[in-house]
Amino acid sequence: MTEEKPARQQRRGKAKAPKGPGGLPYRPCVGVMLVNPAGLVFAGQRKDSPVPAWQMPQGGIDDGEMPRAAAYRELWEETGVTRELTEFVAKTHGWVTYDLPPELLGKIWGGKYGGQRQKWFLFRFTGSDDQIRIDTEHAEFESWRWIDVDEMIATIVPFKRAVYEDVTRSFRAYLA
Repeated sequence: MTEEKPARQQRRGKAKAPKGPGGLPYRPCVGVMLVNPAGLVFAGQRKDSPVPAWQMPQGGIDDGEMPRAAAYRELWEETGVTRELTEFVAKTHGWVTYDLPPELLGKIWGGKYGGQRQKWFLFRFTGSDDQIRIDTEHAEFESWRWIDVDEMIATIVPFKRAVYEDVTRSFRAYLA
């Protein structure tokens, strides 16, 4: 297993960080596939979407923050699930990226990024459903449910679908 480095250190490597659409950099980010004992995946319906937009918890990595620490923080901020209610299972070997579609480019994240560069983590949920609290201080989801991973792929917004397919391939062996 490779050692994790803070996001800032990864950007300082010899190779330049890849650029997204419009020559904009990718936003360093983490994603969490939270799986219950039945092998179903947590899916949250985004509050800010006028159409159904189910997704897994994800968010930016703070400067100097380790990716796994960011994953635990994002999981807690979006679901109320603490580290003690999870068991680490796996992480993606590398980073996966997605580009923002042209209609969103320059409109989100202050126009600073062309997409996201993500490290994904698989955590098994060891708590009970009543311990999931999406009514957090900065709530991103209006509802949530446990779904099959293939349904998760089918319900994600199209520009994130390839990432969800890659992540699912990486974690498929652990879902059965």
